[in-house]
Amino acid sequence: QVQPVESGGGLVQAGGSLRLSCVASGSILSMGWYRQAPGKQRELVARFTSGGTTIYLESVKGRFTISRDNAKNTVYLQMNSLKPEDTAVYYCYVLRPFGDYWGQGTQVTVSS
Repeated sequence: QVQPVESGGGLVQAGGSLRLSCVASGSILSMGWYRQAPGKQRELVARFTSGGTTIYLESVKGRFTISRDNAKNTVYLQMNSLKPEDTAVYYCYVLRPFGDYWGQGTQVTVSS
C-alpha cells in the first residue's frame, strides 16, 4: 500500500493527551505529521529527516514527540498538554523515492 494510514484522533479536553499512529510500508525516505486547521494552511508538525533527525513546529516543542517502530512500519505522534489551538486534521506524510504521499487525515479536537 503506497498511501500511509493514520489512526488515533479524537476529542480530548485541554491538557489531555492523544497518540496518533501511521502505518506505511515499502521504500521510505522520510515520514512525518502535518496538520491543517479550518481556514489555515497545512503546516508541518513533526517529521523525521532522511538523515534520521527530527524537526518540530515551534509551538509543539516540549509537548509533542514523534517516534517510530521500524519493525511495525509505524510512526507515532505523542501529543501531551494539548491546547484548543492544536485542533486540526492531522495528516501523515511519507516521502518515497518516487514521490510523496498523504494519508486520509485524522481529526483531533481539543475542547477548552
